[in-house]
Amino acid sequence: MNSLGSSKEIVQNKLIIMYILKKLGIPSGNSHITRLVLETRLMNYFMFQQCFNELSESRLVGMTGEEAAKSYVLTDAGSKTLQYFLNLIPEGIKKQLDSQTTTVRKDIREESLITADFTPEGENQFTVICKIGEVNFSLIELRTTVGTKKDARSICDNWKNHSSEIYAEIIESLTKQRKHD
Repeated sequence: MNSLGSSKEIVQNKLIIMYILKKLGIPSGNSHITRLVLETRLMNYFMFQQCFNELSESRLVGMTGEEAAKSYVLTDAGSKTLQYFLNLIPEGIKKQLDSQTTTVRKDIREESLITADFTPEGENQFTVICKIGEVNFSLIELRTTVGTKKDARSICDNWKNHSSEIYAEIIESLTKQRKHD
């Protein structure tokens, strides 16, 4: 017996992870998948990470995006494997995941539509890019340069937590009638 559980349990946990990715249907970050697994109490954190890493190594789960914003998807091979062994996941677990994945998918979509990140360009120069998007287009993209990492982080945090207010303020300022000198 493996220290993380029986072979049957490990196989079932891998299938559960693949099922989650299939049901989400969109690229998902490790934190979203981890949160879903832990909230449903289907496996502990260490079991999840071990199984997830093995799925990635065997290319049943693929990675998309840049290093800073990695997302995971079920590969074609993973999808075929899941389809073949789907009956090994108990119906109760599938029903539980079906209801939970809808909420998580909505959260992921909302988070992916509001982004803020910064890149160091030099010792005292950081480029900050903040975006709000709709499903098919970008609503606003703001790019600015600041002199400290602290300022860059502050801008990103404010954007993520107050983007709709900031967007409204920017639009109001840009559309305000001004006097010509």
